[in-house]
Amino acid sequence: MKHRCDRLKTLALGVVVAASGAVGEAATGQEPRLSVELEAGPVWQARNDVQIPNDELGTRFSLEDLVGEGPWPAGRLYLTWNINPRHSLRALLAPLSYTETGTFEGPVDFAGASYEPGVPTEATYRFNSWRLSYRYRLKDGDRWKLWIGATAKIRDAKIELRQGETTSQDSDLGFVPLLYFGADYRFADRWHFIADVDALAGGPGRAIDLALKLRYDIDPRWAVTVGYRTVEGGADVESVYNFAWFNSAAVSVVFGF
Repeated sequence: MKHRCDRLKTLALGVVVAASGAVGEAATGQEPRLSVELEAGPVWQARNDVQIPNDELGTRFSLEDLVGEGPWPAGRLYLTWNINPRHSLRALLAPLSYTETGTFEGPVDFAGASYEPGVPTEATYRFNSWRLSYRYRLKDGDRWKLWIGATAKIRDAKIELRQGETTSQDSDLGFVPLLYFGADYRFADRWHFIADVDALAGGPGRAIDLALKLRYDIDPRWAVTVGYRTVEGGADVESVYNFAWFNSAAVSVVFGF
């Protein structure tokens, strides 16, 4: 009986030690195999210049002047699969749209229709972004983690004007390749500073999506972040001129499993 009790004590002690080790390993920042991040916050437009078509048949105007800077609600969802300590895939669903009413100060020709000044005009702007990123971890230290990678982005965009019975629109569904960089600096036991960017510039356009966040780890599975995000870019081609700049305050919840 005594030997049996000793064996039970030894087994119990081993379980406690193993559990403590597992919790300690998770608490020090080991990433889960899968994670979900839901981000939300208000977004403002600092710039949104449009000319369609991008020639003498189109008038260049500002959607920011027409309908204001916002804010509007925005959100995005990240799904991350850490395949192994070096390689990961991340999917992003980031819808963005608004519909507002304003008046033009002068006549505007847009997408084959003419709009009068001083008449209420409804404007719809949509820029949905669907992305899949491959990330390679360059550094995996106690304090610093660094990633580089590439992103395949599907852009689902639309600009529509409506003034009484007059309406016109321009929509675009296309592929955009981007480069990725990420950094995570753990400056305290549960606190991190995070930088995350998809970007590419060159040719007739550019795109940048940059986030700077402060993250707090509630426990090995749950975390919250708060920070700033800026999205800027556009294209200057024969058929379309559109450059927009959006800024947002972002709060997110992260769950790993």
